Amino acid sequence: MDISQFIEKYSGVIEKHLNLLYPADSGLPVIEEAMKYSLLGGGKRLRPLLAIMSCQLFDGPMDEVVPYACCIELIHTYSLIHDDLPSMDNDDYRRGRLSNHKVYGEGFALLAGDGLLNNAYEILLDCIISNPTESRIKAASIISKAAGIYGMIGGQAIDLYYENKKIDIDRLNEMHSKKTGALIKASLEVGAVISQAAEEDMERIRLYGEKLGRAYQISDDILDVVGTKEKMGKTIGKDAKENKSTYVTYYGLAKSEKLLTETVYDAKQALRAYGSRAKLLMELADFIACRDA
Repeated sequence: MDISQFIEKYSGVIEKHLNLLYPADSGLPVIEEAMKYSLLGGGKRLRPLLAIMSCQLFDGPMDEVVPYACCIELIHTYSLIHDDLPSMDNDDYRRGRLSNHKVYGEGFALLAGDGLLNNAYEILLDCIISNPTESRIKAASIISKAAGIYGMIGGQAIDLYYENKKIDIDRLNEMHSKKTGALIKASLEVGAVISQAAEEDMERIRLYGEKLGRAYQISDDILDVVGTKEKMGKTIGKDAKENKSTYVTYYGLAKSEKLLTETVYDAKQALRAYGSRAKLLMELADFIACRDA
């Protein structure tokens, strides 16, 4: 199976499970419609796919990892809804459609994000209650920490603080390792933990995740300059307009493109011990470099 076949197959698995989360109308006004609008409105499903790839690499149980993969996508989608709000990045488009708050208003967009985040933890706890294994508890802990103030939320806080301010490279790397990288790395860790991978394997997958997350962000920063709204599904050129701290604003376009190539290479090197077993993860790193994934 090549990377395109894998993405097609397991994106379908993820979509099926996400669609099953809200099968009936609860009678509550607007909220579930707003949640489903963003959750089921497209997206690459990169993070859940990474969890499944990592699980496959270590010969883990696919049916065991899928609920955790879906929880990560719920958390990621909540973060996008909140990130688009006028008080944050103030973006009118996401995944090629109007942002949640442009359709449902800021109040329901906030509640939709909160609902998705809380639902993720409900699912995690239900998984543990049904079978409280060490690997399930560890996986829930990894996801929780990656989503919190020492992970994604912390990165968002740095991003918000440094608008219109000068940032040094260490802080820039920290910001993106938390804001973008934390959930990407956590996705890979979860797949490995569910597979009960050895600590040596965990270290390798963490390093791959750190480099992959950085490559994803560098690519995102580059495409904000040279990409198109059609390809990205969101407004282009906002980083410079709003004085955001990015790799391109720090290094310039040419050096950022060189850094992207080097970072993708480092990510792939982290998995060299697995040879052809890591073929899909290697290919995915290349896909991210050109943002075809």
